[in-house]
Amino acid sequence: MPVLRISCSRSWPGLVDACDAAMRAVLAARVQRVRHPGWISVQSYGKHWPCLLPQHGPGKKHERPIVLTDWQREILIAHAGSFLRGLFHSDGARFANRVRVRGKAYVYPRYMFVNESTDIMGLCQWALDLLGIPWRMNRRNSLSVARRDAVAALDRHVGPKS
Repeated sequence: MPVLRISCSRSWPGLVDACDAAMRAVLAARVQRVRHPGWISVQSYGKHWPCLLPQHGPGKKHERPIVLTDWQREILIAHAGSFLRGLFHSDGARFANRVRVRGKAYVYPRYMFVNESTDIMGLCQWALDLLGIPWRMNRRNSLSVARRDAVAALDRHVGPKS
């Protein structure tokens, strides 16, 4: 029987609860939480998980195509902010960026998203564009949101980990 298993750090109990609630809202009749040192596995067995997550497959996600189906694309358009929340909470960070320019120190909030999959990076860029949030690539696998208005807009969608 297929299983959807998501590993969550114990540092973020709110995300564990949100993961459990999302599984129940979408498909799961039962969700188990398996405790490990430092992390919790939130999991649910169900024969239809592969229908909802057709991108899943063998191998590393950055070595296989990650392409949305038409129905998934419609959901993402309607819920781009929630999608970005998941991306940034899993593979991103918000932090105080510290720079020194001509001897003067500047500190400002900044988001970074890092992912080896060009397809997932493209989906992140697309969702940011849908919400009108400017971004730029600072490395081939790293995206930055640093303008004050852009960070404020992303804050409204991503919010802190809890």
